[in-house]
Amino acid sequence: MNGKAEEMAPLKGVSLILAGVVLALTNFMVVLDTTIANVSVPHIAGSLGISGSQGTWIITSYAVAEAVCVPLTGWLAGRFGTVRTFTFGMIGFGVFSVLCGLSTTLGMLVACRIGQGLCGGPLMPLSQTLLMRIFPPQQRAQAMGVWAMTTVVAPILGPILGGTISDSWSWHWIFFINIPVAALCAFGAMRLLSKVETPTSKLRVDRVGLMLMLLWIGALQIMLDLGREHDWFNDTTIVMLGVTALIGFLVFLAWEGTEDQPIVDLRVFRHRGFTVAVASLSFAFATFFASAVIIPQWLQTSMGYTATYAGYATAFTGVAAVIMSPIVAKLSTKADPRALVCFGILWLGFTSLLRVHWNSQADFWSLAFPQMLQGIGMPFFFIPLTTLALGSVRPEETASAAGVMSFLRTMAGAIGTSIATTAWDDSARVARSELTSKLNSDGTVNALTAQGFSLDQARATIAQLVDKEAFALATSHIFLLSAIVFVAAAMIIWLTPRPTRAVGPGAAH
Repeated sequence: MNGKAEEMAPLKGVSLILAGVVLALTNFMVVLDTTIANVSVPHIAGSLGISGSQGTWIITSYAVAEAVCVPLTGWLAGRFGTVRTFTFGMIGFGVFSVLCGLSTTLGMLVACRIGQGLCGGPLMPLSQTLLMRIFPPQQRAQAMGVWAMTTVVAPILGPILGGTISDSWSWHWIFFINIPVAALCAFGAMRLLSKVETPTSKLRVDRVGLMLMLLWIGALQIMLDLGREHDWFNDTTIVMLGVTALIGFLVFLAWEGTEDQPIVDLRVFRHRGFTVAVASLSFAFATFFASAVIIPQWLQTSMGYTATYAGYATAFTGVAAVIMSPIVAKLSTKADPRALVCFGILWLGFTSLLRVHWNSQADFWSLAFPQMLQGIGMPFFFIPLTTLALGSVRPEETASAAGVMSFLRTMAGAIGTSIATTAWDDSARVARSELTSKLNSDGTVNALTAQGFSLDQARATIAQLVDKEAFALATSHIFLLSAIVFVAAAMIIWLTPRPTRAVGPGAAH
């Protein structure tokens, strides 16, 4: 009886359309929040009196919390019901959005972003699950196509919307705009989706595995975020965090490897194709996501861009990605997915090399054009990688593998951002020291004072010039390293065998 119910379409007509809109809008909002804060970090940092590197905690805390909650989605849906979990997640997301907007300190904002991530983590996979339940089989592919478009369009609009709101009103409104959407979607879910609620049972949760996961991930992320300010392993606190993360991770691996119902099913890593594909995905996505955080900061802090124009410059990536996605989807059924992935990641490396030539005199289109070119490679990277990874595991392991894949991708983005922003600041510091030494030794101060500048004015002029050039050099350095990582990620994909089975639409989530 339950099996037949799964195949029925409980909703029809207007109710079906409205429910589909609610689910697509939910996914759009959750994905939007992963990028909307990227261009607002300088605004937030200035408002709260913190450094730019501390401002990135707002991004990484959300990503880590979201990643941690993804493996729990199946248990939450089975224990409390898919619709009920979705509704409470949406309400929680709205409440924490209000608290984010009301935050007056960095600690409060980071805590509320963690709450946002914990509530928002299950919403993306649950929205997909519910779409598959409410639409009849013959319409599911079209429904998933619309759902997928929200996943692609949201990151495009995120920087533009975030920049415009921050410049026109204040950064608080990048969170307040979630409130009406969350209220509408929660109300819509309660009224429209109650008919498709799933049965519940008292499922056991791997509490030890969950605690161990929270322990090592929390320790690792805090270590990465605080390391630069505490002189890394010269500080006892950082050493203790590092030891905790390492031991916690090793115990977590041992526990999950022997647990009957693990919080993260590590057994999928016995498939070489899955392991290699996920490794490639993690390195490439970490590098890509880190650049999406660094570029807006550089444009605003050193290049004089407003948040709005920084958003315009970075959003061009998504334009080409939208255009190329249907083309790549067709190619994926004909070409070797390994070749498509390799091309896509190498293309990302090529666009990183174009950015190595950026300097403090670059105009808008010199900055935006590589962003647009980058978008061409994105679908080649994401779509075939899903086929490779999930096509390498057994059919009954697809759900577990997709959860692990989503978890690692999101974690990689957070860790990559922390490492890249630290490297960016350190590189700028070294460049600043070298430039200052050179300018002070070649008579620049004397030349400026000879032109009528006072000694203080001359030093201030040199300091301003040095800061601008130092961050330009640091940005070029980061993109050179990024190109190397992309090449490595592209090459290792050939270690995976060609998948032996097709993967259903939307299985990545």
